[in-house]
Amino acid sequence: MRWRGYLWALGSVLLASVAQLLMKLGMIALPAVAWSYFSLTFLQQHAVALLGVSLGILGYACSMVCWLLALRDIPLNRAYPLLSLSYVLVYLATVALPWFQESVSWNKNLGVIVILFGVWLISGGKKRDV
Repeated sequence: MRWRGYLWALGSVLLASVAQLLMKLGMIALPAVAWSYFSLTFLQQHAVALLGVSLGILGYACSMVCWLLALRDIPLNRAYPLLSLSYVLVYLATVALPWFQESVSWNKNLGVIVILFGVWLISGGKKRDV
């Protein structure tokens, strides 16, 4: 049932990526304040932003559960490189979605290609021992 492990790993990657995006959106909306300023008024004024950060943290927790389930079916040396796909997904989302206002560059695009190539090299196909 190796395919089941890859589905759990994909779920983990997707959840971790969405969690990053939610936490970033929440932190963009929160003012830079010291922890001593937190009050009921602050919580009410920034409830949506705090909800985004909270959902991001919950997404990470769910991502971890998916990851643990993936490790039951996939060898670690094949599963671990799949986590770097989250870097690719977050980059693509932040340049595609207008809320993040992230820039596109050739260096970043090359980095995405290198990551994808590395994942393919490490996780792909049957390997011969040297």
